[in-house]
Amino acid sequence: MTAPVRVAVVGGGTSSEHDVSLASAAAAAGALRGGRFDVVPLTIARDGRWCADGWPMGLGAALELLGGCDVVLPMVHGRGGEDGTLAALCESAGVRYVGSGIGAGALAMDKWATKLVAASLGLGVAAGVLLTDPDAGGQALAPPVVVKPVSAGSSHGVTLVRRGADLGAAIRAAFELDDRVLVEELVVGREIDVAVLGRPGGVRVVAPALEIVCDGVFDARAKYGGQADFRVPAALDAAALQCLEDAAVRVYDTLGCRGVARVDFFLTADGPVLNEVNTTPGFTPASQVPRMFAAAGIGYRDLLEMLVDDALEPAGPAALPLA
Repeated sequence: MTAPVRVAVVGGGTSSEHDVSLASAAAAAGALRGGRFDVVPLTIARDGRWCADGWPMGLGAALELLGGCDVVLPMVHGRGGEDGTLAALCESAGVRYVGSGIGAGALAMDKWATKLVAASLGLGVAAGVLLTDPDAGGQALAPPVVVKPVSAGSSHGVTLVRRGADLGAAIRAAFELDDRVLVEELVVGREIDVAVLGRPGGVRVVAPALEIVCDGVFDARAKYGGQADFRVPAALDAAALQCLEDAAVRVYDTLGCRGVARVDFFLTADGPVLNEVNTTPGFTPASQVPRMFAAAGIGYRDLLEMLVDDALEPAGPAALPLA
């Protein structure tokens, strides 16, 4: 009898996305339990302590536990996880892991760096100003603008500012989550997400695109308060869809992503404008990426199994959309 694949599923973390990460990890662990998987759930507390079965452990013990697994499934969104931190820890432990490596995680988490990469590829990006001083609001663009922390996730700290009088408060709120803040020109267009999955043999699988329909900016309140309408597959003509898919794969490959990544765009009258890239996107069955693959007939557990199995093999660079 073949021994079960020992999978460490890591959730929680020290960022503002702690609760979202716990939900993703719990859903993934629950879906993988049984059959050919032996699931080892691990949690990183808000203060950075590692826990197994509710009991805290030192970093050395956590590394030893990770090293005893066949593969790690990181579900820690945001800083301290998605930004390459967990990838580095897994590499230190000598264990394979699902998702992007250290460099891709760090680059994609940095919205300013991601904009520079996208612009170098000739893709559209919003005009923006990078602030490193909370009191330097006078250098910012004139409203309407979107203010966001450079490296926070789950839309935390994102504010749509329509009046100059509100700009300072929005900038200060973003600086509470990061030491660098982006002020970007408001982009008017449809919000379209594209999920790219890198598979062994050089294949890039692109799931049906998803459109986010909401009133105003898609901030944390809209994302988790049930105020957004996810439509998948998005109603797009063939030319627009091809343009978005090509752009998503180019960004994915240029950043050096692995596993699944969600590439978010605004689709404007002048074409796609890159918003951001998520290398560890939300992963409950109700999250965008699992919904997108479900629309292609790939169920939640099947997608997780694919990611875990692929992490045990090398993957390389070509593209295949899922109709």
